[in-house]
Amino acid sequence: MTAKPETPKPETQRPPLPPFTEQTARIKVQAAEDAWNTRDPKRVALAYTLDSQWRNRSEFLVGREQIEAFLTRKWEKELDYRLRKELWAFTANRIAVTFEYEWHDDDYNWTRSYGNELWEFAENGLMQRRIASINDLPILEEQRKFKSTD
Repeated sequence: MTAKPETPKPETQRPPLPPFTEQTARIKVQAAEDAWNTRDPKRVALAYTLDSQWRNRSEFLVGREQIEAFLTRKWEKELDYRLRKELWAFTANRIAVTFEYEWHDDDYNWTRSYGNELWEFAENGLMQRRIASINDLPILEEQRKFKSTD
């Protein structure tokens, strides 16, 4: 039996810390992609400040508790979720990314979701604000870009 990875403990810092360079912004983006692909709401929520503010599509969330509940609902609906993020731009404490992810519902209807995110970080490297704009495109299974082995 394979042991499930342990959920990281809350941290007071989450390196790399702002101000970002191109290299540290890319590291932050890759870390976010890796975490989201675990589909572990508790783990993902730890990257955000306790009072983090989100806009995700038409939902407005405040705080880790709401973020974790949102992610739990999301991944109960969006099955076999696979995500890719790409750095678009950065400043001292902000990063912009483009992304796409694929998932299916209970009836194996596949969707590719595209979007942009704007991130703002606190001095400790935790994200204090996330603004996500997302569009969905129904796809056929044979049109998938991301397979479970990716």
